[in-house]
Amino acid sequence: MAYLLHIDTSTEKGLIALGCNGTLLSSRTNIESRNHAASINLMIAEVLAEACISMSDLDGVVVCAGPGSYTGLRIGMATAKGLCYSLDKPLFLDNKLELLANDAITIKTISDDVFVALLKAREKEYFMAVYDADHKCIVAPVHVLASDVVNALNSQFNLCIISDEDEAIIHELFGKDVNIIKNINLNIENWIKFSFRSFECNNSVTLSSAEPFYLKQVYTHK
Repeated sequence: MAYLLHIDTSTEKGLIALGCNGTLLSSRTNIESRNHAASINLMIAEVLAEACISMSDLDGVVVCAGPGSYTGLRIGMATAKGLCYSLDKPLFLDNKLELLANDAITIKTISDDVFVALLKAREKEYFMAVYDADHKCIVAPVHVLASDVVNALNSQFNLCIISDEDEAIIHELFGKDVNIIKNINLNIENWIKFSFRSFECNNSVTLSSAEPFYLKQVYTHK
């Protein structure tokens, strides 16, 4: 049995989930926006208690490491590293853009060729990554200006856009009809299956050098 603790503090609402062999056992969502530091440890204790296991039973910790809120990412990463150091467990980092694309690809009704995860960074700036229907990365996660979004694609395939941007702006950015999935929230069950595959492949990271996926400089100016 492989128990993996999942931490996502990349957005205003925090998520803690526990999976076992790719199956969701328990989860908690922080409904108080931007209150990760005060709630994360309590939520971890609750999901472990609900599954009737202890910290020592964990086989690894998985973090949605960004892109997203700078402060939120630091809280999630610091918590995960502390657990991994104290328990001598491996750490796994997932990129939110890839996870969102994975959610869209698993929707059987979608027949698009290319899946673009596009999250707002700030005004006229985006975090972006592109994947094909076989989950192969076409454009690695990157921070781009609005004017460079289409150029970064370098393709004219049927597109599915997974984004938190307004639909009118998405159509304006791409200049043609595209399928749009309005979403910034991860499907917990899909994430747990995704991370379990990483665990089986031993795709853990080095604790001492692990950092969130900021994708851009923390301090920027217009």
